[in-house]
Amino acid sequence: MPQWRADYPRPQFVRNDWLNLNGAWEFEFDDGDVGERERWYDAPKALSRSIQVPFCFQSPLSGIGIHDFHDIVWYRKRVELPPEFSGKRVLLHFGAVDYFAKVWVNGQLAALHEGGHTPFWADVTELLRPGGLPNDIVVRAQDYSRDVGLPRGKQYWLEKPVSVFYSRTTGIWQTVWMEPVADTRIDNVRFTPDIDANEIRIQTAVHGHMAAMGKLQLKLSVSLEGQAVAEDILEIREALTARRIWLTDYNDMGKGRWWSPENPVLYDIELTLWADDVLLDRVNSYFGMRKISVEDGRVCLNNRPYYMKLVLDQGYYPDGILTPPNGEAVRRDAELAKAMGFNGVRKHQKIEDPRYAYWCDRTGLLLWGEMPNAYAYLEEYVRRMTREWQEFLERDYNHPCIVVWVPLNESWGVPGIMADQAQQHHALAMYHLTKSLDPTRLVISNDGWEHVKSDICTIHDYDSSGETLRERYGSQDCVKARPCNRPVYVPGYAYGGEPVQVSEFGGIRYSPDSAGGWGYSEAHSEEQFLKRYMDLTHALLRAPALQGYCYTQLTDVQQEKNGLLTEKRQPKAPVASIRSINQGLMP
Repeated sequence: MPQWRADYPRPQFVRNDWLNLNGAWEFEFDDGDVGERERWYDAPKALSRSIQVPFCFQSPLSGIGIHDFHDIVWYRKRVELPPEFSGKRVLLHFGAVDYFAKVWVNGQLAALHEGGHTPFWADVTELLRPGGLPNDIVVRAQDYSRDVGLPRGKQYWLEKPVSVFYSRTTGIWQTVWMEPVADTRIDNVRFTPDIDANEIRIQTAVHGHMAAMGKLQLKLSVSLEGQAVAEDILEIREALTARRIWLTDYNDMGKGRWWSPENPVLYDIELTLWADDVLLDRVNSYFGMRKISVEDGRVCLNNRPYYMKLVLDQGYYPDGILTPPNGEAVRRDAELAKAMGFNGVRKHQKIEDPRYAYWCDRTGLLLWGEMPNAYAYLEEYVRRMTREWQEFLERDYNHPCIVVWVPLNESWGVPGIMADQAQQHHALAMYHLTKSLDPTRLVISNDGWEHVKSDICTIHDYDSSGETLRERYGSQDCVKARPCNRPVYVPGYAYGGEPVQVSEFGGIRYSPDSAGGWGYSEAHSEEQFLKRYMDLTHALLRAPALQGYCYTQLTDVQQEKNGLLTEKRQPKAPVASIRSINQGLMP
């Protein structure tokens, strides 16, 4: 059996030594919730099933592949640590566990985490067995499948997928891994580019007992295409340190090399932590010099107006559900979107595997980061949503590809926002909270309709007539339209000259290899499909009021057959034809 997802799970903060724990784990359903009472976390009895981590039990790749409700599940794995872990602190990492996780190591509680889409870790050094003995890792994951106040995205709260809702994910669904680290180490790094000054602001956090380490230094080495462009040494006297570095590399225009979809230039950086002349830690990362802004009502990338041609991507896989089968599948999704002439992706209702943003950085794709939403408004939902959203922003802050944050979509989680002031304040609070944590990117308070305050006025419009779209978006009066029978703005909030984009349209069902399924309109041949796609896309490209669009969608997803690709990522029409249409040409 292969070791699934063997690719390094944290591509923007790389250490050489790590241990991948994906693969076969013992597994058990706990429908009676007896596991903790019976101390399954330290019982010698093996769990009765086996599962392939990091795939949820609902997926075929897990080796189980059933869709019954089992909201409490247990995992156990016996792990032998390699020699390079000896004498080091040992960290245990989980990429994502849906929804509430408890972790034990050798029968001792090691970690608790709530939130189904963001990573967590624990220092388990003191819980490990001495003398190189094997260690038992046990995880109890609890989902809340029927709770519509849970941030869940497209996971359906009924047993079978229907309409726009898909299969659930319960338990571990991203990589589990361990790494050895020093007592005093680099804890994280944060990159904030400033293209106007041709500088990168680098903020680092150092973990450990600095006072006992003597002279502590952080050395930074920045390179571009193997050539050194900047170096710096920071004296570490406190846990948090920031430094601006001026980049000496120039091109013919006298500007630093800036990241864009057309030119995805990335700088490599090595960070080393030293105590006197002793190397404590080494981390490799990268950053891009990029600026996204709104100037005089225009979206600008690197200070120039930029038209966004996006495709909506749900990130579902036929065999892994939310989990891609391997790193190559993640890369291929990004490369196919780029090959079809899109310059960006709206990752819809999913906090994606970190390697997806990595490949958007490398390939050159703008990315909208969106929170998986709930469907009912509760005070408990606000607490859950706010905390996990902040963890998402922290995880992906450094990716230059991310240019827009979307905390809410189509009033999911705030269904009464038109009249309920609490829900209006929540949407407004999410906008300002996001801006307070990341003022460098654009934020959309509620994508599609019923905005309170957003940096882009986004509208969802599934009208199947190109002529109607051309007329509707011929002027800024489009913000007064109700294309999905929803107002673009909540009463009391008004359009203020923001750039306008149609952030969902199309959804043409064309399914040459299978019957059934649905879309927002339908085509019965490749020729008809391309004609309809061109009619809608060219209508928006030529609409004076618009500065971008997002086509629904990249792939088919289960019963939804309106992708440009099948679920298995096979193009339904020539990739070159789709690209030509996105360029405003004939297919």
